[in-house]
Formats: sequence, C-alpha cells, structure tokens
Amino acid sequence: MPEIAEVETVRNTLKKQILHKKITNVQVLYEKMIESNLKDFKKDLIGNEFIDIKRVGKWLIFELENRYLLSHLRMEGKYFIKNSTDAIAKHEHVIITFSDNTDLRYHDTRKFGRMNLIKKEELAKTPAIQKQGLEPGDTHLTSSYLLNKFKNKNLPIKTLLLDQTIISGLGNIYANEVLFASKINPFKKGRDITESECQAIIKSADKIIKRAIELGGTTIKSYTSSLGVTGRFQQELMVHKRENEECKICHTLIKNEKINGRSTYYCPNCQK
Repeated sequence: MPEIAEVETVRNTLKKQILHKKITNVQVLYEKMIESNLKDFKKDLIGNEFIDIKRVGKWLIFELENRYLLSHLRMEGKYFIKNSTDAIAKHEHVIITFSDNTDLRYHDTRKFGRMNLIKKEELAKTPAIQKQGLEPGDTHLTSSYLLNKFKNKNLPIKTLLLDQTIISGLGNIYANEVLFASKINPFKKGRDITESECQAIIKSADKIIKRAIELGGTTIKSYTSSLGVTGRFQQELMVHKRENEECKICHTLIKNEKINGRSTYYCPNCQK
C-alpha cells in the first residue's frame, strides 16, 4: 500500500507534469470508484485545469479553481501519464485527457481506490479529511498528544500507529520501521507507552519519513515506478520484509508475526 512517503512522491511528480493543462475529456470505466455524482464529476472537470496538488495523510488533493478532487490510492492505486492515443490498459479505470493530447490515467488492480469531487469550502468538513490525525513532522505532534491518544488503550502500539486518526500517513512499512528505530516492542500496549517512548516515536517517524521522501518512497510489491520514479528507501529498511535475516544492529534474526492481521517485522533483542 502506498504510504505517506509514496503519496508525497506521487504528488511532487504529478505537479511537474499536469498543472495548468486544460482538461478536455473524462472517462470513468469503473463508476463505483467515484463517490460524487458521476455526471457532475465529469462536467466540473472538463474545461478546468489543476492549479495545485496538495496532500493530507494518504489523500491526494487536486486543486481546481472552485473545487478539490480527492483521490485515495488504497492498496494498489497508481497514476500514469500517457499519450491519449495509447490503448487503454486493463485496470485503467479513470482517464483524464488534457488539451496537449496526454492523459492522466488512474490504474487500480483491486479497484479499492476512491475519488470525490467537492467544493473547496467543504474540504475541512469532509469526513475522510476531518478525521485525519497529525502527520510526522507536525509541531503539534508532541509526547503529550500521543500520551493522551494512547492512554487506556489496550491495543498493541503497532495497531495504534496504523490508526490514521492518531498519526496520519503511517502504514505497515513505516510503522514497523518507526518501532524498530524507537526500540519499542510492537506488542506493547498503548496504555504502557511512556513519555520517553512517545518522544522516540515522534523523532523516529519524522526522520524516517523525511528520508523515505528524499529517496522517492519504498518500491515493493504494491508501489512501483508508475510515474518514472522508483523508490530507493527499501535499501535502508531495518526490519520490514527481512524475516529470518540478521538484525543490522545486533545480528539477532528478525521475526515476522501478525498483529491484528498485519505482518509485523521486529527484532526480539532490540525491541524487548
């Protein structure tokens, strides 16, 4: 699943390629992907242009003059830039054509991705955006904030880091890496997390996400070079996808166990 670093990489790449180009046509080949009225979705896009692309958590926000197009990639979503004359590939479900005869094509093998066109004044009260927690690097992401969110929680800290209402944008890869960098066992209950551990989470999340963005994200199974950008952060992963390999710090074998259905990689020695 594309996480915050991958979505930020997509945002930065698209900004260089599609801004200020007039939209001349919109094709929707899988209607369930569009949460707004389909007729209005097409009508409000055609004749317009994207003037900016923002991001909140894992949501891409394409800005038009009076509206925002919200897009979530979910598990397998990818964007491609292609010539309008190129054949439509399997799993290309939304095609936005520009006046220069290029397309922005949304490709999604599992069809989980969603788009919604809203008025600008509706953004803050849109449930998907409203419920997002603070992002790594946000000055409001403090130890007191996390302690308040974690208190009385009987869930494992790994599960809590995946809760987008607490920290927005972290997914399975970076939650595993943040916990390793913070020397916290992923099974530890939220209620038992200390203030110093909260500080470690904040520091590690900020450092890891910045580095991942710098390297274009992590290219693994569900995130590939769909826009000509191949992530390189997988070369720096400490635990994720390294089951039965030696820990780079202590040489203990990395374990992989399920926590609430999610593969959780950790070092049993460094994260006691």
